[in-house]
Amino acid sequence: MIRLVIADDHAIMRGGLKQIVALTSDIAVAGEATDGAQMIALVRNLEFDLLLDMMMPGISGVELIQRVRHLKPALPILVLSMNNERQIVSRAIKAGASGYVTKDIHPEVLLSAIRKVAAGGRFVEPALLEDLLFMKEDHGLAPHELLSEREFQIMQLLVSGRQVSEIATTLHLSPKTVSTYKMRLMQKLAIDNNADLVRYAIQHGITQVLPP
Repeated sequence: MIRLVIADDHAIMRGGLKQIVALTSDIAVAGEATDGAQMIALVRNLEFDLLLDMMMPGISGVELIQRVRHLKPALPILVLSMNNERQIVSRAIKAGASGYVTKDIHPEVLLSAIRKVAAGGRFVEPALLEDLLFMKEDHGLAPHELLSEREFQIMQLLVSGRQVSEIATTLHLSPKTVSTYKMRLMQKLAIDNNADLVRYAIQHGITQVLPP
């Protein structure tokens, strides 16, 4: 039996996933987490396989994957995200995720992905895998690929329209710390204002729609 923990801060999404899983005989929901802190607590105290959203309050995304991987290196992690940008997918896989699918995937394909990852395999949604293969053919590194994971995360939030104070609350950081990260990433990208940062993100296909 596959024991699944669903990590997503949206109750409707968790409810829908539980309904999908309820139709199977080999997968059961063992727990839920609505933010990164709850996820870490479950990792420490429960044996399970993990279905993880990339964007939750507090610790999330690549940083959360890395922390989970540090605590339990063998834990299967399947990312289920609204985001299909190839840089995001690549970073998640490099951080230790065993698979990556988007939230508009067909339920049967999602169940297949869960089963494959739980069995020790890897699964990337076919359309995303094609993008990753083309990405490997690119020559050199774009400036944003040299950002730290935290800098990249803050960049995503900035281009989605979040203010420094909102980002600080979301990531449980001080506004001063967020401002420091912002300054560093702007310097690395040779950008000095938010409008140019948004243009850069659009040009490189790394914009994303985030929940309010």
